[in-house]
Amino acid sequence: MTMTLPSTDTLRTRTQELLGALGVSLPEGDDLVATSPVTGGELASLAAHTPAQVTDAIAAAQEAFLLWRTVPGPVRGQLVRELSELLREHKDALGELVSIENGKILSEGLGEVQEMIDICDLGLGLSRQLFGLQIASERPGHRMMEQWHPLGVVGVISAFNFPVAVWAWNTALALVCGDPVIWKPSEKTPLAALACHTLAQEAVRRVGAPEGLVQLVLGGAEVGAVLVSSPDVALVSATGSTRMGRAVGPRVAERFGRVLLELGGNNAAIVAPSADLDLAVRGIVFSAVGTAGQRCTTLRRLIVHSSVVDELVDKLSAGGGHAGRSGRGRRHAHRLPRGVGRGPQRRRRAACRWRPGAGGRGAGRVLPAACARTHALPDRRGEARDVRPGPLRADLRRLRRRDRPAERRAPGSVVLGVHPRRP
Repeated sequence: MTMTLPSTDTLRTRTQELLGALGVSLPEGDDLVATSPVTGGELASLAAHTPAQVTDAIAAAQEAFLLWRTVPGPVRGQLVRELSELLREHKDALGELVSIENGKILSEGLGEVQEMIDICDLGLGLSRQLFGLQIASERPGHRMMEQWHPLGVVGVISAFNFPVAVWAWNTALALVCGDPVIWKPSEKTPLAALACHTLAQEAVRRVGAPEGLVQLVLGGAEVGAVLVSSPDVALVSATGSTRMGRAVGPRVAERFGRVLLELGGNNAAIVAPSADLDLAVRGIVFSAVGTAGQRCTTLRRLIVHSSVVDELVDKLSAGGGHAGRSGRGRRHAHRLPRGVGRGPQRRRRAACRWRPGAGGRGAGRVLPAACARTHALPDRRGEARDVRPGPLRADLRRLRRRDRPAERRAPGSVVLGVHPRRP
């Protein structure tokens, strides 16, 4: 079964409808161009912030901090509660906007918004639990008490692959703890960021919180650099590539700031002889295919006991390949509706190269594991096997020998390598 992709004009019109429903006004300009990976076409153009404007935003956040830090925790929690209600109200529109701009399937776009709602609910509960320890003292008539204070302005730098959830994870907890937030989203997903910011500003208005408490700055690396370097930003929470983390971490450390880094991953699944292989296949395919492999939690390697490797490969070939195609129930489609199993890639370099899938009509392309590197460890019979998972299709069965130093071998194991290219 095939499905015709929507035109760029159709996506652009739908994007404008969603932005209108969310109350978003785009800053006029052409510094940034928002595109959709569904067609590669332009959705909107908008202005970016200058470094001077970012500095002004930091100053405004610092003023808001002096007020917000004095507000009781349970009262601060009401702001997060209001944001949660707005997200519930606009979940469908925001989830669809994420799907169009980021390329996620609709269920993943909606799921990301649900994660925002969930963290707001958690933050609301935590707003009444900001307590410290009471510690016994050796001095008669004395006690020691631990008390936590707000930290200061928090800078959030987020990546394209989770364009809204990462901001919410940081913001809900920062606001409850008494800290303002300045968000620098990926320049590849500015529209979803503007939608979130609009809802957050409405929540601020409803509860009467200080202006400057929640801010958004748009732009490239030069905008993020101001947040990273400013001594008035107490904490920088940055999500992105390992290369980005190596640049951000030392710069924040130079000024004795605090940093949270959520960077790339190199994830493996271990399949033991006692494993439920049907369950393992489901987990392997979801982890390797989800978000088109553009996640720090994407599966890159399988470590499989040699006694079950053949059966596992057969099951992956039969079920995994089907889940990795863009045909037969796994299609790209207009706004990536429910039932579509994989969306287009936002960035090729974030996963790995794609190759045409074998098969009949609608086979399309296969999942990122197609560019796998492989290596192997011998089984107990001393036979070194090298299994290439590739597209999780029939060529999963391809086995070839490779000589490896004996001291690096472990009996009873076969390693299947799934190695996306590094950004």
